[in-house]
Amino acid sequence: MAAGLPSTAPPRPDPAPAGRAPGLPTGRTIELLLLVFAAVLVTGALVLVEANQEQELTTSLLYVGAAYLVVLTIAHLAVRRFAPYADPLILPAVALLNGLGLVMIHRLDLADADRAALLGNAPPSALIARQVAWTAIGLALFIAVLWVVKDHRTLARYAFTCGFAGLVLLALPGLLPSSISEVNGAKLWIRVGGVGIQPGEFAKILLIIFFAAFLVQKRDLFSTAGRRFLGMELPRARDLAPLIVAWGLSVGVLVVERDLGTSLLFFGILLVLLYAATERVSWMLIGLAFFVVGAVIAYQLFGHVQVRVQIWLDPFADYDNRGYQLAQALFGLGTGGVGGTGLGAGRPDLVPFAESDFMWSSLGEELGLIGLAAILIVYLVLITRGLRSALAVRDSFGKLLATGLSFAVALQIFVVIGGVTKLIPLTGLTLPFLSYGGSSLVANYALVAMLLRISNAARAPLTRRPAAPAVAIADAGTELVARPGAADS
Repeated sequence: MAAGLPSTAPPRPDPAPAGRAPGLPTGRTIELLLLVFAAVLVTGALVLVEANQEQELTTSLLYVGAAYLVVLTIAHLAVRRFAPYADPLILPAVALLNGLGLVMIHRLDLADADRAALLGNAPPSALIARQVAWTAIGLALFIAVLWVVKDHRTLARYAFTCGFAGLVLLALPGLLPSSISEVNGAKLWIRVGGVGIQPGEFAKILLIIFFAAFLVQKRDLFSTAGRRFLGMELPRARDLAPLIVAWGLSVGVLVVERDLGTSLLFFGILLVLLYAATERVSWMLIGLAFFVVGAVIAYQLFGHVQVRVQIWLDPFADYDNRGYQLAQALFGLGTGGVGGTGLGAGRPDLVPFAESDFMWSSLGEELGLIGLAAILIVYLVLITRGLRSALAVRDSFGKLLATGLSFAVALQIFVVIGGVTKLIPLTGLTLPFLSYGGSSLVANYALVAMLLRISNAARAPLTRRPAAPAVAIADAGTELVARPGAADS
């Protein structure tokens, strides 16, 4: 086509609306089908429990499965409305884990009721009703986070506020009287009446937001190399201050609240975020050295840490007292073997706190090694999809935030399973979405909502500008472009 002549090409179609692309799949249909599959699987598990425990089936099981599917559908509609491009596998994985946790809690309720009937006592209050209520609250917070947080990058503006609030929530139980904050020797709770929450579960999310924003702002500072040692570039001594502060905070939590798990969780999260921000192995090695020093100091100074280590080394040395819980859990895992005893056919209720701290042994006894491997795969799907969102999102804050949130779940799973299987000392944490506990469940639903928000930003198409109308060169306007340095001449 010659210059200056009108174009004879057919008119171009209108561009796609900003932020959307025509025909781009969102994955919401796949998500809905997987949620239906999760509801069917949970209903089938309830049928097995009822058949083995009650020796009869009632139509109420179908109503429970239908209600569970309705609640999940509401969550699905919220994702479809507020985060249409979010990863389609994250919510179904969470729904399946939460459902299996409800099944096992219900199974333990039936065992407690049978024991009370044999002893002639009144049946204890069912934990399943409370856990279902906490699930509803968690899903309400899940929807609220998706609705309020339109863009995850806005959280960086409130980084220091989140950091301060997280520290307050973390320290509050340790400053309150033991009568309303201490349970089983650890000061983690705030109990008012019959309701209690663990502020540390929410502090975890707030501090991850602060860590991610702070490391993005100070990335150049932490990337500055000092001396070289054994082929590694060590950080400068004055740049170690945040790591020392985090180490001191973790030790402080261990001293005041006597909680080994929370202190390990927070220090591990910061260490991984430092490595993700700087890509320097030296930060990891220095952090591990701090951890070893802190562990030795804690063992020498605190009696409850010594007890945990002694139980870990030989739970059968004090089987009738302190080692009973871990020993019974190991017996339960051994009884389950490869295939398990079947849902409702084992005796997981013999383990103290089988519904919370030792949920893993309860599941292992009745589902066996095969069932535990399947649960680990579901966890792995959740974690890897979160890390995939971290890799795909386009801003540094989102990358670090998604990495921190995903690793928090991964580290908590490792710490809990490692303690129950005698790989590491017991810490008192609970399995995300599986164990009984309202604070953990509600906080983790908020965590998942933030992961979905980040994955929506990572998978959404880039905003497209409307194309300029075709204009002949002879009719095109002119623009005056300033030459670099012209203003100084």
